[in-house]
Parts: sequence; structure tokens; C-alpha cells
Amino acid sequence: MSIQLLDLEPAATDDESEILAGLSRDQKEISPKYFYDQTGSRLFDEICKQPEYYPTRTEVGIMQAHVHEMAGHIGPRASIIEFGSGSSIKTRLLLDNFTELAAYVPVDISREHLVQAAEQLAQEYPHIEVLPVCADFTQPFDLPQPQITPRLNMVFFPGSTIGNFSEHEAQGILSVMREEARDDGALLIGVDLEKPRPLLERAYNDAAGVTADFNLNLLTRLNEEHAANFDVALFEHNAIYDDQKSRIEMRLVSLTKQSIEIAGEEISMDKGEYIVTEHSHKYSREGFAAMANAAGFEVHSVWTDPKELFSVQYLEAA
Repeated sequence: MSIQLLDLEPAATDDESEILAGLSRDQKEISPKYFYDQTGSRLFDEICKQPEYYPTRTEVGIMQAHVHEMAGHIGPRASIIEFGSGSSIKTRLLLDNFTELAAYVPVDISREHLVQAAEQLAQEYPHIEVLPVCADFTQPFDLPQPQITPRLNMVFFPGSTIGNFSEHEAQGILSVMREEARDDGALLIGVDLEKPRPLLERAYNDAAGVTADFNLNLLTRLNEEHAANFDVALFEHNAIYDDQKSRIEMRLVSLTKQSIEIAGEEISMDKGEYIVTEHSHKYSREGFAAMANAAGFEVHSVWTDPKELFSVQYLEAA
């Protein structure tokens, strides 16, 4: 089935300025949004299948148990706007159980993965209008106009991806969601909860090395798309839990003293120096509710698993 893509992907020159700024800081960093080229998106799907990685299976279990209650909150003729969309069972749970959907609007920065997933869903759900948007969802973006006027917009943000951003950034993204949801809209979001260090560090250092491949693929992408010359073999993946900041920190550690060129600029790294590629914050219920309130949402309902490892939360525009 043919779909119409709304392509709002930022220019590569904008990306390169951001990447160089991050690599020029005292603590080098690259935004996790650069993980998600086609290979990165595929590897993340594989991470979600690893036995150590609890978030996906736990969130799916919560949604399977409570999806009818979630659908009851939304009602008919909603437009689902999924930030950082994928092709997982979580999306299908909504499409299977929400009644008379006006449209499904997947939003992602990885154009190829987005189009492939959108075309697959359009074939599986021919009665639902699928309107993909290629955009950086950390910034406000235009929504396509569905053929059926939505009664309300519900933003969907599963997987605790909100935890990948600092509190300031996360509040900014929640504000973008509030803008896209509009005054009568809602947000259904996965929020990872605080828990002991050993469980967390195992989840981000899986024995099969899939997370390591995912992390290192970021360097391959920079080589291919941004004129970089990283020697991927001279870096290794590492993820540690920071108790003080309640977050996992994912790193690419330099195994030797080296110089890297990217977009015509030279970056030097010492042995043992690292690039931070992702933070994954873990929240208390109260802490997340306060952040959501500051962005213009009110927490209406919270569902968790029996061990309270993870939560799915339904928020309404305040």
C-alpha cells in the first residue's frame, strides 16, 4: 500500500554542527538520536529481545494486561502520534484495541526504517490511515491532516525513551508533546522506574554483545554519513549506573590515544577517554509527575508490573 511521507528531516549540516559541538566539550558526547539509522534501528529491535533487557517485555506485559482500560480513556476517533516509532507489538496493541482510529502518525528521524515500518502497518491495517513524518521530535513539527478529523490527539511514547534525555531536555520534549497533543489531547508514555544497580547494568551490557554493536554502530554511521574516519576497533562499549543521578550512562571508550577527523575537523582522544552516547534516567513516580506537570500534563493513571520495574502512564493535557 502506498503511503505519503511528510519529510521534515533536518539538513545534514545542522547535524554536523551539533555532533562537532558535542565532541568538542570537555566531556565528549553525541546525542542518542544518531543511533537510529537503518542498522541502528534493527539492532535496537534485537536488544529488546535479549534476556537481560527487561524494559520491553515488561512494558508489553503491562500493556497487554491494561490496553482495554487505556482504550477506554481515549475513546473513538483519536489520532495516535507515536514519537520515535517502531514496528513492535506495542504499536499493534493500540491499533488492534483502540476503536475507530482517525489516523496513526509515526514520527521518526530514521527515514528508511520509518517508511518500511509504515508501509508494513498500512498493509496490515488498511482501515487505518497511516501518515508517517520524518522529523526530529525533540523540536515542534507540523502534523499531517488526516482524512478523518480526530476527536483528540494522543501522543504515544513507549520504551522509556524519555529517560534518554536530561531532565531539562525531557521537560522540553514533554512540552513538544503537549503542543502536538493540543488542549484536549493526551499522552501515553513508558517510564522506567528506579531499581537496584546490578539489574540495570546487566540490562545495558547484555552477554550477547548486541548493545555493544548498537553503540559502536553510531561510529560507523558517522563514518558513512558525516565524513568521519573513526576506527571502530579502537573503541569499546561500556555502560555504568550513576546512583547520584539515577541514570545509566552508556559510553564509547577509546582504547588508545588517537585523532579522528569528522566533517573536516580534528578531534583528539586519550586512552581511556570516552564519548557519552546515551543516558537512561530512572524515575520515581513523584519525580516524573512533577516534570510532566511543569510541561502542562497531569498524570491520570499509572499501570505497573507486579515487581514495579516499569510503568506505563496516561497523562492528560492540563
